[in-house]
Amino acid sequence: MSDVNPRRIALGDQLRLLRESADMSGKRLAERLNWQASKISRIENARQHVTDSDIVAWCTALRVPKAEIAELRDELRAIRVEEARWSQQLRVGHRAVQESVAKNDEAATRIRVFSIALVPGLLQTAEYARHVFLSLAELHNSPRDTEEAVRARMQRQESLYAPDKQIELLMTESALRHPIAPASVMHAQVDRLIALQGMPTLRLGIMPFGRPLPAAATHNFVIRDDNVTIELINTEVSSSDPEDVQLFERYLQQLWERAAEGDAAREILLAVSADYAQQRNTSDN
Repeated sequence: MSDVNPRRIALGDQLRLLRESADMSGKRLAERLNWQASKISRIENARQHVTDSDIVAWCTALRVPKAEIAELRDELRAIRVEEARWSQQLRVGHRAVQESVAKNDEAATRIRVFSIALVPGLLQTAEYARHVFLSLAELHNSPRDTEEAVRARMQRQESLYAPDKQIELLMTESALRHPIAPASVMHAQVDRLIALQGMPTLRLGIMPFGRPLPAAATHNFVIRDDNVTIELINTEVSSSDPEDVQLFERYLQQLWERAAEGDAAREILLAVSADYAQQRNTSDN
């Protein structure tokens, strides 16, 4: 239990006290909620992450006042914000984060990404990913499990070849033009993007330099089915609130309307590839 957030333990204790105050056994509560009895025990002992809907169902079954339900939901949201901070997620390195993201990718049928400064992880070469993880480990002062993280990211890319998935990846041209790695690595990365164009499960777009944006783009985000994850420099925020998801879907649609796809995207990629090839050859001489 040493790795469990103390606030989650306290939340489980609160839910247990509510059940006991209502003079209801765990088995009876599980029957009322149509849950397995073991789920009650796991939530109360913080062995299973309780969800917002779990709290609402739990408290409704126990006839808990609405004000108290709101307080419990607020506490859960605060816990999630705390745990989403990169300083928490990366305390053992990047591999575990990549494995968690891979599970989310695997479970989703539709994955939509907008990336400002980097090639999306699903399209990265191993060497490009290696430089990404090294730079992020330095930024966050986190453990450097670089090789393990790279392998986990490469395994994530199996989602690209799943016939039942729809993947839409949009990046800015600056994500290609601002190198995070040497010219040789960037050249290989851009060539991989060219090679992946035309995959039946992949929609690839580039927001060209000089193209007006519908609104100022300030951060990356990923929409998996009906959940949006916003990536910030210090944390990430996820939401399944329909209004939040619809807002990001609307903004993403406006971005796609201005993006280069197909032959237009290929022209940009070929131009960027040629520039990196020239830089690579210059550095070799």
